[in-house]
Amino acid sequence: MLLYSGREKENAPRTQGVALMLSKVARNALVGWESHGSRIIKASFETKRVGITMNIIQCYAPTNVSNDDIKDQFYERLQSIIEKCPRKDLTILMGDQNAKVGIDNTGYEDIMGRHGLGQKN
Repeated sequence: MLLYSGREKENAPRTQGVALMLSKVARNALVGWESHGSRIIKASFETKRVGITMNIIQCYAPTNVSNDDIKDQFYERLQSIIEKCPRKDLTILMGDQNAKVGIDNTGYEDIMGRHGLGQKN
C-alpha cells in the first residue's frame, strides 16, 4: 500500500510529494493517515503496547536557499503536527531535511565521505 501526499498532475502523476510504502503488517496496523500538502505526510499505527500509537511523520524540507516565507510555513506546519501527537505515543520524524554537509569531512572521515555539496549549513 502506498500513502502519498503531493501534487497530482495529469502528465506527471505523483510528483513533488512525499510517500510511505507499507508492508502488509504495517497496513494491518494502520489506524489513519493525514496529507499535509506536498511536503509532509503523517501515518499512525497500532503497537503491541495497549494505548500507545506510533506516529510516522515523513517530510521533505525546503532547501536553505528557498524563500523565508516558504521555510517558515513548512516548519510551523511541521511543529503543529508534532505538537498534536500525544506525548505518550511514539513519534518518529523522518525524511529529507535538506541539510548540507559540505565536502569538509575533517574529524568525520570514518562516517562521512567527501561527496557533499557546498558548505555546511
